[in-house]
Amino acid sequence: MVVVGGAGPEFGYAALNRAFAHLQRGARLVAMHRNLYWRTEAGLRLDSGAFLAGLEAAAGIEAVVLGKPSGAFFATALDRLGADPAGALMVGDDIESDVLAAQRRGLTGVLVRTGKYRPGAHRDASGTPDHVLDSFADLPALLERLERQEVPEPPEGPG
Repeated sequence: MVVVGGAGPEFGYAALNRAFAHLQRGARLVAMHRNLYWRTEAGLRLDSGAFLAGLEAAAGIEAVVLGKPSGAFFATALDRLGADPAGALMVGDDIESDVLAAQRRGLTGVLVRTGKYRPGAHRDASGTPDHVLDSFADLPALLERLERQEVPEPPEGPG
C-alpha cells in the first residue's frame, strides 16, 4: 500500500518513483487529501495532491481519498458531531476541497479570503460558495445573520 500524506522536502523524484514502482506491482494508493497547494511562511507551495494526480495518471489507477474532498470524510465528521448537514457550515480557504466539496454533501459552504485563498482559484472554480468572508474573524457576524434568518416570525394575534 502506498499512502500519500502531506508534501514536504522528502517528496522528491526518488520517493515518487519508489511509490510508482509499488503501484505498478499492484499496491493500493491511499491519500489523506487532494489539496494541490498550501501556504507557508515562504508563500504557496505544492501539496501532495499535485503529486497524487501524477501518480494516478502514471499508474492508471485512482486513489482512495480518506480526507477532503471525500464524501466519507464529511459524513464521518457530521456523524461524530451528531450534526445534520443542513445545519452545518464548512469554513475553508480552499474553494474546491473545502467549500464546494462540503456543499455537494449538503453543508453550507463558507469561503474565507485568507490562508491559501487565491482570486484565480475562486474565479475558475467549479461552483459558487454559499458565503464568502474576507476573514475568519467575520464568521460570528455571519452566524448571527443566519440565526436571525432561521427564527420564524411570531404568529399574528387577533386584532
